[in-house]
Amino acid sequence: MDILENPLELCGFAFIEFVSKENDLDPIFETIGFSKVAKHKSKNAYLWRQGNINIILNYQPESYASYFYKEHGPSACAMGFKTRDAAKAFQKALELGAEPIYSQAGPMELNIPAIKGIGGMPIFLIDRDIYENDFEFIEGVNPHPVGTGLNEIDHLTHNVYKGRMEYWANFYEKIFNFQEIRYFDIKGEYTGLTSKALTAPDGKIRIPLNEDSDKGNGQIAEFLADFNGEGIQHIAFITDDLIGTWDKLKALGMKFMTPPPNTYYEMLPERLPNHGEPTDELQQRGILLDGSTQNGEKKLLLQIFSENMLGPVFFEFIQRKADDGFGEGNFKALFESIERDQIRRGVLQV
Repeated sequence: MDILENPLELCGFAFIEFVSKENDLDPIFETIGFSKVAKHKSKNAYLWRQGNINIILNYQPESYASYFYKEHGPSACAMGFKTRDAAKAFQKALELGAEPIYSQAGPMELNIPAIKGIGGMPIFLIDRDIYENDFEFIEGVNPHPVGTGLNEIDHLTHNVYKGRMEYWANFYEKIFNFQEIRYFDIKGEYTGLTSKALTAPDGKIRIPLNEDSDKGNGQIAEFLADFNGEGIQHIAFITDDLIGTWDKLKALGMKFMTPPPNTYYEMLPERLPNHGEPTDELQQRGILLDGSTQNGEKKLLLQIFSENMLGPVFFEFIQRKADDGFGEGNFKALFESIERDQIRRGVLQV
């Protein structure tokens, strides 16, 4: 396949669907700044929005989502990819070796084609406004709220069993023509992980894959045990002003991951000379900075992570300033921050 070929005609994320017990996800998404804008006409499922991000919270009993919950607990149970022609894309996916999901009719039992993804999670193919006819929008609620300033889903990261990263990378490459754009081999003081970052031909769907690089009880192993299998570890949302978004999230009660030590910020001028960002404000909030400033050309990425919010699942908030990476310069600082938390909780024995 040509690197630019888009066999399923993908054009971005359509939605991410979450499942849990009735209404107990609501406070989580309120804390992130989402608003409940619509209810499904016949199912116990709701549409939450912020910017161009659609989140479906599915509390319908005896649904495919409810069975996913029984196996994995509160989690992201499905995702939708936008495509120009869902039926055509579905047929093409089957020709390329995808496993169809015929027994499920889609989120809230809408008639949407789907294929089986990581951990058995459905990947739905969407070519229409699935909310137009099947949801009732709540009167007096803005159907397109600004929230805390989050605009889009930037990427969605999966954790997989050791030795399975290559398998799932091949899946995304074969079915969708995703391409590997980054490879990481991160080692902390006690554990390590490897990661492949993949992107769709449209450039709008990015999916990193993580696996443990050691035999110990590292971060990926802990996730797989808590989640009871492979699945979505975190979802990254993008904003145009991370400092402003951080302040709004904090005001809503967001708890962020343990910040790096002060030395991280003391080393920023050496690592990114003349970056031009307000270091004191970043440090006060624990926001990480990555990118490059070589030859006077600034390419910067600001990022910060929440604590675990749905079992072992957490969220990332980022701002891109011409940098299309994943904060690889911050990976070690982040990895060691999670290690410290594992030691504090007694998960990692040193």
